Parts: sequence; C-alpha cells; structure tokens
Amino acid sequence: MSHTELWPHFSEGNQLELLETGAEFFPALEAAIETARSDVFIETYILKYDIVGRCLISAMRRAAARGVSVRLLVDGFGSRRFVEDHHQMMLDSGIHMLVYRREFSRWALRRHRLRRLHRKLAVIDGKVAFVGGINLAHDYPSHIPEHPRHDYTLRIEGPLLRAIQSTVKHVWELVVWASLKHRFHLNNLPQPQGLPAGTVSAALVIRDNVRHRRDIENAYLGAIEKARHHILIANAYFLPGRRFRRALVSAAQRGVEVTILLQGQVEYRLQHWATQALYPSLIGHGIRIFEYQRSYLHAKVAVIDDQWATVGSSNIDPFSLLLAREANIIARDSAFASQLRQSVERAMQEGAQALSMAFWTKKSIPARAMRWLAYGMVRMAVGISGYGRGKEGL
Repeated sequence: MSHTELWPHFSEGNQLELLETGAEFFPALEAAIETARSDVFIETYILKYDIVGRCLISAMRRAAARGVSVRLLVDGFGSRRFVEDHHQMMLDSGIHMLVYRREFSRWALRRHRLRRLHRKLAVIDGKVAFVGGINLAHDYPSHIPEHPRHDYTLRIEGPLLRAIQSTVKHVWELVVWASLKHRFHLNNLPQPQGLPAGTVSAALVIRDNVRHRRDIENAYLGAIEKARHHILIANAYFLPGRRFRRALVSAAQRGVEVTILLQGQVEYRLQHWATQALYPSLIGHGIRIFEYQRSYLHAKVAVIDDQWATVGSSNIDPFSLLLAREANIIARDSAFASQLRQSVERAMQEGAQALSMAFWTKKSIPARAMRWLAYGMVRMAVGISGYGRGKEGL
C-alpha cells in the first residue's frame, strides 16, 4: 500500500493560530484557563515549578476554586521532580492530577522505561485547544538567557476539537485504569459543538502503542512522496529510519529542495552525535542541513510545497516514532503553511549555520567513530525498550 493512502481524517473549517515560543504560548494558555467555566484538560511531558509553572498552576488552582474540573496529566519521567515535590499540593488544591508511568526509582532498568507521554495538549471547555511541542517550563536556557528555545504550539478552534478532546479523554481513562486498577469513564464532559471557526482543513494524528503505532511517520511519508518543489523540516531530535531517509533522498533526486534544520546547541550529546553520523549521507545526496545555534531548537514542524504543514510533539527519531505517545496537527492550507515556512526560515536566517561535507571530512577518525558509536547505542536502546513485543494500553 502506498503511504499516500494512509491519511488521517481531515475536518474543514478550523482556525489555527501559530504561537511561537513560550512568550506567545504561555499567556494564551493562562488566559484560556482563566476563562474556563467547566473543564480544563492539560497533558504535558515536562512541568516544572518555576516562574512559568507557578503562574500556570496558580491559574489552574483558581479555576478549581470556582468549580471548574481541572485535570492534569504529566509524564512520570519528564516531570519526575514536580511529581515528587508537588503532587500532594495539586491534589489539595482540588486539581485532579495523574502521572503517566510514574518513576519510583530513577536507577531502575525497566524494559518499557522509554515509552513516555511526550504529548503537549490542552482542551478548555471543549471550545479551544492547544497542540504543539512546548513544555510547561521556563524556556530560556541558563547559559543563553537572551533567546528562548525555538518551538511552536497551535491554538485551535473548530471541528478539530472533537478529535483532540476524544484522545485526551481516552488517555485519561487509560491512566486511571492503570493507576487505580478500576474502569473509569468521563461521561459528563461538554461535547465540542464542532462548529466552523475558520477556513483551515486540518487533522489530528497521534502515535500510541496499539492502533496508531506508525500514523505520524506514515503521514510524513505520504506528504514527502507527493512533494514536488520543497520540503522544510525543523526538528529537535532527528534520527529517521531507513525508509524515511530513502523518502527524503528520493525527493532530492527528483529535484525537490530538501532542507532540514536541526539542533546546533548540544543538549544531549549521545543523540546529537548520533544525528551527525547521518550528515555525510544526507548532504551527499543533495539534502541541505542547517544547525540552529542561537538557542536550543525544540521545534517539531515541517512544511511541504506550501500546501502541507505539521506542528506537534513528535520528533523524527525512534523514541518519538516508535515508543512515545505523540500528537501532531496536520494542516492542508496554503496560507498557514506559508506562515509556518516563513517563521522557520526567519529563525534560520537569525541563528542557523549551513553545513557542507567539510563538516564531516575535517573531523578526526576518532571523532567520526564516536558519532557512529552513538548512532549504534541509540538504536540499541530502542531494541532494549521492547518495541514490537506486546501491545499494552499505555
């Protein structure tokens, strides 16, 4: 079957507002929580009790105090410190807080430890949603205080709310079952009316460990196969498998301009080196590689032919594409795609460096060997995690 046949369900009449970095996202989320009247759902990988987290938590506590049902789901690894220090405080404030795969020991070697909740979603009153890649934490690195992590989130209204609320509700019920060992159904939620709010055709695409194991990857592949002019990908962690790399190379060979913006600042050395091991092959096949140096690049976005665009939580690496729970929005809209492309290109102009083959050939043999060793170690970690050995609900 062609990847082009594996499209998710698109709905018409949506409004997508592109929010760039936490400077635009955090105030928008806080404002939505402050106006909530019935329900607030929030999922995040990282929640920190810092200047950003305290502000948003205060808004949640005020909402709970006025009778709003506030449900917060955090990942047990990404938000481990917050869970250890502040879980009880949240419960005492009237906030329903659950932990996805709670970490009881940071040194435990469990086979499924890498299967995380990496999604960043919020739904308020079934009327507005946020989907993207920005965690709920101060996003200015301590050693680069001038510039925030570069990332995106969407503020969404329209028929797409039905799919977003459905997946948030489903995962909440799964975690209740896994944590408390009893079935639980949220039956009294206000259902999104699904009325048109804009003109954008968009779809929610998720990755889980049961029915949607390759949906995000297949959506990318379908769009890449159709590309005729340009492909622009900005990704924090980029370590695609063979078929993804073959699709990019094939596009470049048929004359498509393929540009990939990647992390230049080193946050996790093993992953950074593993990605750099792929540079010679990609550059050798005519794919343009840029590294973002201005700050950390945390984006997970792509634009193809100014007709197809995606914003979400999924990196193009085995942890996102094979292990974690992820959520992306795909838009088929020329105006939105152009807006996102212009934003990414502006970031490239302001803080990215183009790489040539000399980037690799100038490295010493030990330096090259270390990058290939890192690549092998990352792939091995995925195998150890137990991918493909069972279909558990979480």
